[in-house]
Amino acid sequence: MSDTTLIDQLSAKAKDEILILDGAMGTMLQKHSFSEEQFRGERFADWESPVQGNNDLLNLTQPDAVRDIHSQFIVAGADLIETNTFSATVIAQGDYNMQSIAAEIAEAGAKLARQAADAADKPVGVLGAIGPTNKTLSLSPDVNNPGYREVTFDDVRVAYLEQAHAMAPYVDFFLIETIFDTLNAKAAIKALLDFRAETGKDIPVIISGTITDASGRTLSGQTAEAFWHSVRHAQPWAIGLNCALGAKMMRPHIAAISKIADTRVIAYPNAGLPNEFGEYDELPEQTAAQLEEWAKSGLVNVLGGCCGTTPPHIKAISGAVKGKAPRKVAEPPRAMRLSGLEPFQLAS
Repeated sequence: MSDTTLIDQLSAKAKDEILILDGAMGTMLQKHSFSEEQFRGERFADWESPVQGNNDLLNLTQPDAVRDIHSQFIVAGADLIETNTFSATVIAQGDYNMQSIAAEIAEAGAKLARQAADAADKPVGVLGAIGPTNKTLSLSPDVNNPGYREVTFDDVRVAYLEQAHAMAPYVDFFLIETIFDTLNAKAAIKALLDFRAETGKDIPVIISGTITDASGRTLSGQTAEAFWHSVRHAQPWAIGLNCALGAKMMRPHIAAISKIADTRVIAYPNAGLPNEFGEYDELPEQTAAQLEEWAKSGLVNVLGGCCGTTPPHIKAISGAVKGKAPRKVAEPPRAMRLSGLEPFQLAS
């Protein structure tokens, strides 16, 4: 259950040191090489469609494996762990015809992370992971019909609201992550505001976007600064970037956010870029060396890893930044800040 005391402990710790986030759940699950039958388990043995690759379903069919991965990252040094719920919405689960159990998957994932965190010998926060879904609100999937959308804003909002309700009893933060479309993120933010209004529970929010390529923009076209201007009204506990890029390519975009965000900055890059087989070759010490420089430069408050990062990566990162001061939260002057694809600021 969300614990204000634990949140206060982590917030206080973040004033003195860089907090460590976990690594890639998907990477670790892939190491198990679960078969279609293992994904299904007994309960879904006769399911109507293939389910292999639905990693979130493993919360129900292989819970011990998921819980053990959380525990491995905690032992490696993680102060914060993410629930295995990246695709636990009715929209994303539609790929497997599992819309009806999306909330159950989300609840199970949050519960497993909570169990691992509570078993730790130190305070560990649980982040309820809310992924971007496999639909986009800003872009049409049909090049011949630019105005077409597969889902509406309200469809996405309702899906996120259901997920939030399912995870809330077990998480300390909500994490809106891997945002490639800011409008999807706004639907998630609205859902969490609705959750707060409906329940009276004020669970802190962390927001992490993703810069998709060397263009330095999200898939929907925004720069890192414009992205921050678009979501800063949510008053997140932390803002940052994850996925898509390795540390080398992500650094300038994290530096840009670090200069202007009046809250903590979180970053969890991939272990470099994938090779021709879609695998990640960057060794733990290589990732850690790059993130150590970020810490020395005062860019971040929370560091972890995304695709390709394992417990050895997190252990190396934790060791590399130990004793280094966290970024000082920026105090930008009062101004009107707006954004389209680019940021706009009008000083008072």
